[in-house]
Amino acid sequence: MILRPSDGKPPKRVAFIQCVGSRDANENLYCSRICCMASIKHAHQVKEKYPEAETCIFYIDLRAFGKGYEEFLERSQREGIRLIRGRIAEIAELPETETLLVRYEDTLRNQIMEAEFDMVVLATALIPRLDTVELQKMLKLSLGYDGFFIEAHPKLRPVETYVPGIYLCGAAQGPKDIPDTVAQASAAASQASIPLLAGKVTAEPLTAYLVEDYCGGCGICVAVCPYNSISLVKTENGKWKAEVNEALCQGCGSCSAACPARAIIMRGYTEPQLLAQLKALLSV
Repeated sequence: MILRPSDGKPPKRVAFIQCVGSRDANENLYCSRICCMASIKHAHQVKEKYPEAETCIFYIDLRAFGKGYEEFLERSQREGIRLIRGRIAEIAELPETETLLVRYEDTLRNQIMEAEFDMVVLATALIPRLDTVELQKMLKLSLGYDGFFIEAHPKLRPVETYVPGIYLCGAAQGPKDIPDTVAQASAAASQASIPLLAGKVTAEPLTAYLVEDYCGGCGICVAVCPYNSISLVKTENGKWKAEVNEALCQGCGSCSAACPARAIIMRGYTEPQLLAQLKALLSV
């Protein structure tokens, strides 16, 4: 049964509004990916249960990208589901009729229009879990601009993180549907099995180390490290110093290049070693 929450009656007119909190400069810039097809499916279920019901989907851009999705979209249109390209300006309750007035801009007609509905369904944005930041600090992972965990490389290392041994899959990395989640979970499990089968993990030998006497505790190295391997700690004399976790360090050298006091040095790339290389090169 599909009933209105207000009075428990079956709805005769149902509106589905897309991108509520998604693709919005004031909220979330990203697309939540699953909303378009979920709303089309729900509109189809309303039509299946109540063939005489009027169903409308208000969208910015419909994204039917998966296998069989476009065919299902065309089927829903043949069933009488209306697709209206427009942005919602206001939703107001009409006490006299106990309905909802939707005021919207029809971007195809370039007109401001209104319509009454018995029920309005919002396709809200998929957002990261509330404890994502806490987990990120605990595991020293990196977050993207959208608040989801970020992969090491979107094409070459799509399920790996900057922290060895930790892999990403599903909505932890960003909004995605079930087929994509299952495929990514299989890839993450496959990657995790490699060090397990090998029985050992090879650590990066050329890591950064700190010269404490030079460190002023400015924290620039903490900000630039993509692997979250550096933190500020308070010493016994009350001063702040950087501390390098060499188990997490991948030897990228960002901290060493950014340090204004030259307090962080890369193993294998000390100043005497680099000068010796230059002298050897120029002497040829």
